[in-house]
Amino acid sequence: MAKSGLYRSNRHNMIAGVMGGIAERFGWNVTLLRIIFVLVSCMSAAFPGIIVYLVLWLLIPKQDLQLNPPYSNSYQQSIRTIQDDHVK
Repeated sequence: MAKSGLYRSNRHNMIAGVMGGIAERFGWNVTLLRIIFVLVSCMSAAFPGIIVYLVLWLLIPKQDLQLNPPYSNSYQQSIRTIQDDHVK
């Protein structure tokens, strides 16, 4: 679990990032969660999945932008250049 609490994802968003945020929170596959949500919504009477999605969109806050989020694979050290090697 990357972060405690539920949020809408900036990284895995197609419409509003609701399914991406849920998948990131619980460590699930985003694509599989979207497929399951669409299938369950289509099999339900009167497509209540659309209403559920809209309510979640309004209730779940957007993810805060961070320079180094915990799930990124960014470098912790600066990258050396060829000129830096020759100066020493």
